[in-house]
Amino acid sequence: TLTRFFTIHFLLPFIVVAMVMIHLLFLHQTGSNNPLGINSNTDKIPFHPYFSFKDIMGFIMLLMSLTILTSLNPYYLGDPDNF
Repeated sequence: TLTRFFTIHFLLPFIVVAMVMIHLLFLHQTGSNNPLGINSNTDKIPFHPYFSFKDIMGFIMLLMSLTILTSLNPYYLGDPDNF
């Protein structure tokens, strides 16, 4: 029973990531507000050059802010019981 619990908790994040990737794939193929499934490529912005650049820049800004936070004050987010 404990082995099954561990297996579920190990595999569940991979299943969730796969479902998110499938959802993003379908979302960017048909569009988010397209209940009929009609092809409307004329008013869509391509995902790769625009949104992937935006997502990468957001990730870099988050990483830089966390790096600056840990460089300037490394114990700021630490638990006081550790001291």
